[in-house]
Amino acid sequence: MYSSHRNTPAVSPTVEQIRRAPKVLLHDHLDGGLRPATIIELAEAVGYDRLPTTDPDALGVWFREAADSGSLERYLETFDHTVAVMQTREGLFRVAAECAQDLAADGVVYAEIRYAPEQHLQAGLTLDQVVEAVDEGFREGERRAAAAGNRIRVGALLTAMRHAARSLEIAELTNRHRDLGVVGFDIAGAEAGFPPTRHLDAFEYLKRENNHFTIHAGEAFGLPSIWQALQWCGADRLGHGVRIIDDITVKDDGSVELGRLAAYVRDKRIPLEMCPTSNLQTGAATSYADHPIGLLRRLYFRVTVNTDNRLMSGTSMTREFEHLVEAFGYGLDDLAWFTVNAMKSAFLPFDERLAMINEVIKPGYAALKSEWLFGRN
Repeated sequence: MYSSHRNTPAVSPTVEQIRRAPKVLLHDHLDGGLRPATIIELAEAVGYDRLPTTDPDALGVWFREAADSGSLERYLETFDHTVAVMQTREGLFRVAAECAQDLAADGVVYAEIRYAPEQHLQAGLTLDQVVEAVDEGFREGERRAAAAGNRIRVGALLTAMRHAARSLEIAELTNRHRDLGVVGFDIAGAEAGFPPTRHLDAFEYLKRENNHFTIHAGEAFGLPSIWQALQWCGADRLGHGVRIIDDITVKDDGSVELGRLAAYVRDKRIPLEMCPTSNLQTGAATSYADHPIGLLRRLYFRVTVNTDNRLMSGTSMTREFEHLVEAFGYGLDDLAWFTVNAMKSAFLPFDERLAMINEVIKPGYAALKSEWLFGRN
């Protein structure tokens, strides 16, 4: 846990300080973070003519408004356009490279970016070719970011769609590329009617291979989804997990009682990949101030802060932290706590996680905290 110093002034960080702070991102979808201008250019290159507009600014607005519906199913429909322009090696490479650059420019030092290889086969690529193209893009993006003075490391999470039947195949793909940029596995898609237990063969395979996986659970569906993800499937992390709040009772006197599942999640330090802005859009929370992340942070759950889909939510890690600072009065110590939580929970070897915490994250926040000594605002 990142410890605070009592003699440090309790001043809210500025937006610029938040941007410069080292940040860690565990839950971000590659097909949910494209630049609008890139979508338009790639659509023209592949002959895709179904975009609602070819003006970059207007297209960015369209994505945010279409996603801001209060329905997860409607939210997911916006991906038809982004996936359509990510069917070639060139398109995948460009999107991945720009993703790494954009995150690095926002102060992200480590990111795990997820995508579903099975959704990028329409132009004849194989699953392995999709993974190779994205990996090459991430590596190029890392190089470009470093040249611009921004260091970042990016790993991939391969996602299987929970309404499809290719999860074991994608799990095997994950294992084939585990030392080539892929750090873990995920399942995603509409939760209702598609429980994670439908994919037990994939999870059992990954456990036998000592591989990592996270599961989208507890976003649009409640506690049964979280329980199945943990106790049947053995997930290392929970994608969203926001509905764990349903197993926590806040009494009239302010005391808090945890149900058995919530207590298990906290006791076992199971990471929660929280995505506040996305949760507001899909109706999983009503406002930033009312988002369960505030209570879960106070109760010391292993909470992490994430973007989910930067294009659809019009967000970034800086904006997510900015909203939480405004809603809960968080200072740099709180942001460091979320960041260390995320780095502890990353699908990287222990020594590399520790080095990132001690040599990048903590020094970065210490430098920001010291700025008041030199009269900087």
